[in-house]
Amino acid sequence: MIRVQYFARYREALGIDAEQLNDAAAFTTLDALRLHLLARGGVWQVLAEQNLMCARNQELCSLDEPLVDGDEVAFFPTVTGG
Repeated sequence: MIRVQYFARYREALGIDAEQLNDAAAFTTLDALRLHLLARGGVWQVLAEQNLMCARNQELCSLDEPLVDGDEVAFFPTVTGG
């Protein structure tokens, strides 16, 4: 199982803040997971943004980060200050 959390405007666009995906073996990398979510179509295309940020087990990482059963993944937009 992989727990996926969505933050800020991603949470707002998707209408959920978290979900659990049971087929952890199908997602070898964070990008494989993201592509699976994108395949849902519609509002899920928000995860195709070029500036998407992600974390694995509460540590920032890149989309090529490997995933294993039990991981927690977070997707969030970049934050700008001013």
